[in-house]
Amino acid sequence: MEPHHLNRISFLIIQSAIQVHRALGPGLLENIYRSCIIYELRERELNVVAEQIVPIRYGLLIFEAGYRLDLLAK
Repeated sequence: MEPHHLNRISFLIIQSAIQVHRALGPGLLENIYRSCIIYELRERELNVVAEQIVPIRYGLLIFEAGYRLDLLAK
């Protein structure tokens, strides 16, 4: 992925997080913040996947459910 594209995505993610934090403040449950940031990211036309499973490879071993990303934005 090109650096300018990564910078744009990073900017939109930070902008979204600031928007959610300003609107809701601290103290709510994580699932509320997650839903709101997904909403904000999609409003900014990013493709967002929650709870994406990523396999982990070690030598010839493959752990299909080895890691779960909270959010994947692209």
